[in-house]
Amino acid sequence: MFKNRFIKYLLGSCRDLAPIFAVVLIFQNLVIKQPLPDLANLIEGSLFLIIGLTLFVQGLELSLFPLGEDMAYDFARKGSLFWLVLFAFSLGFCAAIAEPALIAAAQQAAHIASQGHIIDSGDAAKADYALGLRVTVALSVGFALIVGVLRIIRGWPVYVPVFIGYLCVAVITPFAPKEIIGIAYDAGGIATSSITVPLVTALGVGLATAIKGRNPLTDGFGMVVFASQTPIVFVLAYGMAV
Repeated sequence: MFKNRFIKYLLGSCRDLAPIFAVVLIFQNLVIKQPLPDLANLIEGSLFLIIGLTLFVQGLELSLFPLGEDMAYDFARKGSLFWLVLFAFSLGFCAAIAEPALIAAAQQAAHIASQGHIIDSGDAAKADYALGLRVTVALSVGFALIVGVLRIIRGWPVYVPVFIGYLCVAVITPFAPKEIIGIAYDAGGIATSSITVPLVTALGVGLATAIKGRNPLTDGFGMVVFASQTPIVFVLAYGMAV
């Protein structure tokens, strides 16, 4: 069964990545009209990419999705709002702080900030800036999950917190340093990447399934948008504070 599932996901990864490889090859050969540089490493890297994506998708379906749904369902059945909210915040914070895309982006932002003389050029200053950025985004994702959990429990329409979130972004942006605005607007997309999205989605679906009167399709989804909004507000505030 495992072998058949792996082959199925492997073929799916090849199918999903095929358009990307096709675009690169077409433009390289027909537009740039240059041979592919370091073809051996390119082929080796492509194989690693296909295998990695296959294992990642399979891992999501075998572990993160069922784990998030089951724990959200159990906490909802337990009937304790405090523990449910604490679990949601902790899940969002830990998922975001471990997000590979956020780690890389925070390091790059610290490097650019040092070049722009916003912070000192020393390694310690850049490390502190990158860590502060990561913690800020992680706190914002945890806060977003609290809002998402309360929305599902209270039955609020999904557009209400979304509207409030974008209103906050519009109000804060003119007062934020111009150097942080681009980073802040990218932070939402960076934070909602490979680790955060599956856990957030599973949490919402599991919670909506456990609560009577909630529809997993209409109420369980929509939490990712909160997790992509709040980092913008938090990072703008972080830039103003720093």
